Amino acid sequence: MQKLLVLQSLWAMERRHTDGFEPSIEENIRKIAEAGFDGINSHWVDRDVARRATATMAGTGMQVEGICFPKTVDELKPVLEICTEFPVLHLNIQADSRTRSLGEAAALVEGWMDLASEVDFAVYFETHRDRLTMDLDFTLDLLARVPEMRLIADLSHYLVAREFAFPVSQENHAMMQKIMDHAGAYHGRVASHEQIQVEISFPHHRMWLDLFCHWWRYGFDNWRRKAAPTAALAFCCELGPKPYAITGRDGNDTTDRWNEALDLMALVRELWSAQASNAA
Repeated sequence: MQKLLVLQSLWAMERRHTDGFEPSIEENIRKIAEAGFDGINSHWVDRDVARRATATMAGTGMQVEGICFPKTVDELKPVLEICTEFPVLHLNIQADSRTRSLGEAAALVEGWMDLASEVDFAVYFETHRDRLTMDLDFTLDLLARVPEMRLIADLSHYLVAREFAFPVSQENHAMMQKIMDHAGAYHGRVASHEQIQVEISFPHHRMWLDLFCHWWRYGFDNWRRKAAPTAALAFCCELGPKPYAITGRDGNDTTDRWNEALDLMALVRELWSAQASNAA
């Protein structure tokens, strides 16, 4: 049976509070496990971090979405070695290139995909500002050039970067659907057309939450139709710390991001279950 794995970002566990206190990696992972998440999202470019995280998760059944930031094809090689030594569910490439040449971009992606063909886990490319995939039109052109390219769809970046008018036009919906047609996993935060991350618990942001739920429902359904009967789709809750999180005059978050992450986990599981029931 197909299943949804809901992960929590370790970066999103950073408090960045004015009191200066930050829990350890181990404390954060234990908190994530106790809350019922299926795994974590973490930078996987440092063997010490990977070793500590893997040891803490031992026996829990939790999965890892690793992240890396290569600039060149060769920079991916040591990351793949770390991911082989400390296994991941899949690897997320945030391609640290801003080339405006479609040919150069395609060569990078194809080079990374060639390396990925030698490992036994999936390698995806995240849609993200200030990365190779920062422009929506360019990314769609790149997907047309390299249709085998698989994405981690973080839709918040395109909404805020393009400042979609609300209600979102059918043209813009169609472009987002093309992104999701290539998605092998998702990152979850809710943006507005002016802010990368809004407080999902605020009633006046419900319109944006509903919009993202609409997109995620499409994405889940699209993935289900294409994936193997026993495949798993990963959705990472990624409610980031400031400056992603909006802060008050005191310099601290306006909401409890951890509680909002728990709410988001429950929400996407409900979306997934509702679709499974409808399909049945």
